Amino acid sequence: MNLYVCIKQVPDTETKIKLNADQTGIDPGGIKWIMSPYDEYGVEEALRIKEKNAGSTVTVVSAGPDRVVDSLRTALAMGADNAIHVELPETADSAFAAKALAAALKKEAKVDLVFFGKEAIDDGAAQVPQLVAAHLGIPSVTVVVGIEYAGSTLKCKREIEGGSFEMVEVTAPAVIAGSKGLNDPRYATLPNIMKAKKKEVKALKLADLGVSASDQKIKYKNLQLPPPKQAGKKIDGDAAAQAKALVQALHTEAKVI
Repeated sequence: MNLYVCIKQVPDTETKIKLNADQTGIDPGGIKWIMSPYDEYGVEEALRIKEKNAGSTVTVVSAGPDRVVDSLRTALAMGADNAIHVELPETADSAFAAKALAAALKKEAKVDLVFFGKEAIDDGAAQVPQLVAAHLGIPSVTVVVGIEYAGSTLKCKREIEGGSFEMVEVTAPAVIAGSKGLNDPRYATLPNIMKAKKKEVKALKLADLGVSASDQKIKYKNLQLPPPKQAGKKIDGDAAAQAKALVQALHTEAKVI
């Protein structure tokens, strides 16, 4: 089987975010970048299928600036066979990225399954998997927490509102966007990390794909960071005095009662 996983590189959740000078995006300097955690479920699922189907290959694809190659190498260290870097500007939106990823996949000889994470943790847009599927003209299933495989048929268990689940059956080729619970992603071993550094990463430019900056639909301006949180207030005295002062503060200062 020819298995593909589209991954996105995002800031680590513990990274302190700063805006760039013109407030159109974040300042990429000093940020620790990682593979979006939900994408790890996609990589793991593809690797498990490969292990059960001799002759299968796993190719990871990422669209973005040169730095995304580091995350591609992380996926290679997990066990992926090949990697493709689609050179995309830092400011690319979901529509731009999806069209570029789909164009890259169309260049491949055969695509059986394409895995994603359900969303990227930076923007949480949860749009790219469905958009890629639309460009490829194949079905997609999102928020998938379990899959039963029967030849080219996939029965996907997906999470819906209210703590309920539904089963969706699709036939490959298809796009699957995984969520927490689908599997437990493996860790890359040190030997595989060293080997991944030497593996070739295929680079594709927008001109190779028939995609251009005009495919971007959204541009940001005047971004603002959330206001800093006010310092906590300590109330002294015995329990009765504290309770009285707290009620007064909630009424006169916080104005919530």
